[in-house]
Amino acid sequence: MAAPTDDPRVNDDYVRTLPGGDGGAVTLVGVVHDHPASVHRVRSLVETIAPDTVALELSPVALPLFEAYADDEASPPALGGEMSAAMRAADCEVVGIDAPNAAFLRRLLARIREERPERDTVARVLRGVAGVTRHALACRLGASVARWTGRTVELDRPVDHECTPQDPPSAQAADERKQASQSLSLLRAFETPEPVHLRDATREECMAARLRELSARGNVVAVVGIDHLDGVSDEFTA
Repeated sequence: MAAPTDDPRVNDDYVRTLPGGDGGAVTLVGVVHDHPASVHRVRSLVETIAPDTVALELSPVALPLFEAYADDEASPPALGGEMSAAMRAADCEVVGIDAPNAAFLRRLLARIREERPERDTVARVLRGVAGVTRHALACRLGASVARWTGRTVELDRPVDHECTPQDPPSAQAADERKQASQSLSLLRAFETPEPVHLRDATREECMAARLRELSARGNVVAVVGIDHLDGVSDEFTA
């Protein structure tokens, strides 16, 4: 459960509290990427819970670019959405738990060997992994450019939404609910293509495994897209 609040943007529907055994608890926060309500929820929960670790749905390779975004003087930061907002709010270690990374590649190859999908499916999965790897490396390069020149590198335009941080909290929350509902309805209405299933199922398995490791050291707040909230939660508790 989220910390008690009258703010409708801190919505328990998008928060899961997962027991970490002998370690700390994991507060899993689902977001609509770049949405002002999600940015507020992440910032509010990180500040309230004061975890030992903040874990983000980012590759460790891409993390430094979002650290550069979080250094922006604007509040919330102009770029990086809920990820840079979480970094700004954190007074603790911040880590990336998403692909690409070595654990993801090992688990993906093991899943392919076990499920034996068609060659075309494997090829499409590997092309997708190559694409996200190139993007993560571009993020790392962008972080280096920012460090060397002091200029911010914008690799991805923020997602436009029908509300802004200046709108009333109730309007932000209503717009976020509408977008989350539409996204989840689309997921349920159509069968997920096998390449996407293979990649995303492996991502969620890896993120859950990393969260178990982190929770052994203390409390964790983890930020993931709303589409991965239940998948990561189910993997964590399996």
